[in-house]
Amino acid sequence: MKSKLSESPFSKNRERPFVYAAFGKSAYENTRKALSLFDLSPVCGKRVLLKPNAGRVAPPGSGVVTDPQVVAAAIDAFREAGAAETAVGESPITGVNTMEAFEVSGIASVAASRNCPLIDMDELPSVETDVPEGKAINSLKVCAPVFDYDIVVSIPVMKTHMHTGVTLSVKNMKGCLWRRSKVLLHMLPPVKGNSEKPINIAIADVSGILRPHLSIIDGMTGMEGLGPSAGFPKALNTVIVSADAFAADAVACKLMGLDAENIDHLRLGAERGYGTINIDNIEIEPGNWKDFISPFEKPPENLSIQFPNINVLDKSSCSACQSTLLLFLKKYAGKLSDYFPKNEAVNIAIGKGHDDVPLNTLCVGNCTSKHKNKGIFVPGCPPVGSEILNVLSKSKTKE
Repeated sequence: MKSKLSESPFSKNRERPFVYAAFGKSAYENTRKALSLFDLSPVCGKRVLLKPNAGRVAPPGSGVVTDPQVVAAAIDAFREAGAAETAVGESPITGVNTMEAFEVSGIASVAASRNCPLIDMDELPSVETDVPEGKAINSLKVCAPVFDYDIVVSIPVMKTHMHTGVTLSVKNMKGCLWRRSKVLLHMLPPVKGNSEKPINIAIADVSGILRPHLSIIDGMTGMEGLGPSAGFPKALNTVIVSADAFAADAVACKLMGLDAENIDHLRLGAERGYGTINIDNIEIEPGNWKDFISPFEKPPENLSIQFPNINVLDKSSCSACQSTLLLFLKKYAGKLSDYFPKNEAVNIAIGKGHDDVPLNTLCVGNCTSKHKNKGIFVPGCPPVGSEILNVLSKSKTKE
């Protein structure tokens, strides 16, 4: 099945896309102001699916999930434009309950007050979808609602990302992939003839068939450092809107002190003609938008840099395991020596790509299960930090 998510009905000039960035303290007003600059009449009589970032259980203002007032403003704007139906859908990371994530994020509340349906997209069937121009992947399992609705809107949070540099409008569409099929993008082998990470090539592949019709980037409170969930909140007080997801992401990158040309999945997608990232070829308003640039702290190259005497063996892991491990280490790194030989480095393995691991390695997550006889194994996808500590405590008790 070929995706219908390609050309945007909101685009007036594909060669020179328009991006508007609204600045102010109100997420709702910024969103309404930005959307008012676009002709939303194409939604009249159509079904609209809003895809925020609610893939983790986190409160509003944390920088992890989309601000509920941005979602509220989008619902109101599309309904006023005559949308036949507006719904909010998400397929979260493995182990997260979608409705709990909606509830804690505040999105459930604004949706309920507007009688707007919430969709757990993993509870519905998937649609096997070809990726004709795929380099890393040839097909995808896409959540069915993505094709059931006429208009799909990506509403991400402005974040840096440990694997992909940033996670914005384009990468947010990865949350339209069904259940654990998202995880598989982190476990791909190298692509012959390509030096880029397979995950970045795969996201470019996904954007070939799953480009949103409109992007609304929530930059009210984003996340810097080790995003998508283990970094630090950073307020930028902006909302960015464009019919070209790549152009929206390029402007967001500039405001974050980054260049989209250095973000591999954006560069690769732009090279294929999926969108525009050259700032000189984008019409951006307001004219003083550069005055609001506030550089984001980048994610570290290696988790072990922050934790002396701890070796993180990370190969083909997903961001869920990395985030879980980082949060665990931030809290308990100093206690690990209680469970391992003194004056020896602690080896911790995550990810599916290890042919072997050293003896006495702490193997975290189901992907490391084949090495569980080499040390201490903590099951889960991913396991929570408290469970890692629980397994360590039990292993010490058995000694």
